[in-house]
Amino acid sequence: MKKEELRYLQRLAELYPTIGKASTEIINLQSILNLPKGTEHFMSDIHGEYEAFSHVMRNGSGAVRKKIDDVFGHTLSNSDKRALATLIYYPKEKIRLVKKTEEDMENWYKITLYRLIEVCKTTASKYTRSKVRKALPADYAYVIEELITEKAEVLDKEAYYDAIVNTIIQIKRAENFIIALAELIQRLVVDHLHILGDIFDRGPGPHFIMDRLMEYHSLDIQWGNHDAVWMGAAVGQKACIATVLRNSIRYGNLDILEDGYGINMLPLATFAMEVYKDDACDAFEIKGNSNYNAMEKELSQKMHKAISIIQFKLEGQLIRRHKEFHMENRCLFHRINPEKGTITLPDGKEYPMIDCNFPTVDWKHPYDLTPGEKDVLERLEVAFRNCEKLQKHMRLLLDKGGLYKIYNGNLLFHGCIPLNEDGTLKEIQIYGKTYKGKELYDVLETYVRRAFFAVDSEEQRRGRDILWFIWASPSSPLFGKDKMTTFERYFIKDPATHKEIKGAYYHLLENEEVVNRMLEEFGLNPEEGHIINGHVPVHQGEGESPVKCGGKVIVIDGGFCKAYQKVTGIAGYTLIYNSYGLILSAHEPFTSAEKAVEEEKDIVSNRVAVHYASKRRLVGDTDNGKQLKERIAELMQLLDAYRKGIIKEKK
Repeated sequence: MKKEELRYLQRLAELYPTIGKASTEIINLQSILNLPKGTEHFMSDIHGEYEAFSHVMRNGSGAVRKKIDDVFGHTLSNSDKRALATLIYYPKEKIRLVKKTEEDMENWYKITLYRLIEVCKTTASKYTRSKVRKALPADYAYVIEELITEKAEVLDKEAYYDAIVNTIIQIKRAENFIIALAELIQRLVVDHLHILGDIFDRGPGPHFIMDRLMEYHSLDIQWGNHDAVWMGAAVGQKACIATVLRNSIRYGNLDILEDGYGINMLPLATFAMEVYKDDACDAFEIKGNSNYNAMEKELSQKMHKAISIIQFKLEGQLIRRHKEFHMENRCLFHRINPEKGTITLPDGKEYPMIDCNFPTVDWKHPYDLTPGEKDVLERLEVAFRNCEKLQKHMRLLLDKGGLYKIYNGNLLFHGCIPLNEDGTLKEIQIYGKTYKGKELYDVLETYVRRAFFAVDSEEQRRGRDILWFIWASPSSPLFGKDKMTTFERYFIKDPATHKEIKGAYYHLLENEEVVNRMLEEFGLNPEEGHIINGHVPVHQGEGESPVKCGGKVIVIDGGFCKAYQKVTGIAGYTLIYNSYGLILSAHEPFTSAEKAVEEEKDIVSNRVAVHYASKRRLVGDTDNGKQLKERIAELMQLLDAYRKGIIKEKK
């Protein structure tokens, strides 16, 4: 036996010091390998829509209703099943509603507890007792375990369970038990959650989503471009700070910054009112918020313009500092002719400007900030860097996240893999070196982490600037368009200038040869693997399908964001990967939790099987299963070492 092998087995022997303990662990691990694989839940492009996100988390994209159907089949009516599902999603709210109309609450408690116990039994059946025990609420762990565990030694099982349930009702703990069981079902119905990017921007509640994710039992996050720009703001990258502010103001979401993260907007508001006091700022209307009064609307539009001008200046400085970003065509201030009120774009065409009032622009040095703009930014940078809650949320993105994830044979990422028009991997220059494919993702992720953790100030600065590059560059795998036409949308009326052309990835998704090459680039088997990503909304209303290339590619951004729903025709796609295969869910627009409880309305409109496994997949077929098999092999070696006397048992 090699010296390194012996040293490792000696370390393993510290955990399993006897033949008996090593043998027990082998039996335990072997039994886990033969359980059905846990359910994976995929969500993308949530964009701050907390209520819709929360509902989909509660219903597991239809997984809860599927369990109810599995348990009760035709023995319960559809209305009873709907009522039970709603109770599992919103137990406290549903109980409150039932108490207003139900005359015999004791009987209702008893029926409901038995139904929940049956659903809970089925939901827990694919896990080891140890794993279920860890998921149980501490206060009721013992009793719930008794209720959901078959007891062979009990002769009169019915009387045994009746006694427990009757006691629960008698001591006035029925409501607490119903809530505990409902939350346990929610917890067990999904084993692992994948968030494929864009938690932030547009919607009003990304901070609530992040709070919820911080408590989630098992998840990973693939960063989206909107997440990256918030990460940049959190480390003080000024162009990212300006972008985050502009997006929040534009969608009427200043509450996220002020109430959610405690970022003081007064310096920007004071500056905007002073500099743009005589400017109506009509080109800077607020989207999707009708709750503003006239004064709030006026102030928001002035702040919107003020931060937009600051953003365009900062981007110009950044692009000129980093020639290797090849984004000179996005420096546009020096192309404005203030006397004529026109702009000449990089293609040589001249356009009239919608708004040509730029009191803070020095036309000899158009990208320089005024002292007032600098002061506003310095205060904002301090606020973003020192916001404890924001830094906690960013740490979750770093701890649980990355630019891509390979999980159980699937490749997960937010945007796209940069490709040439012929389908080959596109080479991208990053700080003087060229990268492509997986290598590009890896180097970009390395720089992101340096932005947060590097000791060297230059490496830290490079990491910060890469976060803006990831947000806006045509070469970024999280953006994937030829340009971001934010400036044109504000200042040029001609819609032709607003067009953003998608990269080659998006029109090559039906090319099986190209898709196979992408899977192989990340070390996956193209016969079994899938690419799962979000980023670009699927226009279901126009007949577009989220399933590409015969099921090898699944695009699950269908429009959680309300701003997209008129275009997409639905309110988002989610994906479930259970032991039977991949199932895609399309969601109807979500109104409110109150309506979901009162009208017992769910928001899964339909579920489509993308891929069914020929035989039910077990834990042994997963990535975790491979690790368990490796541990079993190591423990078998340890047993052999004990039996040969190479390692001595420590009884």
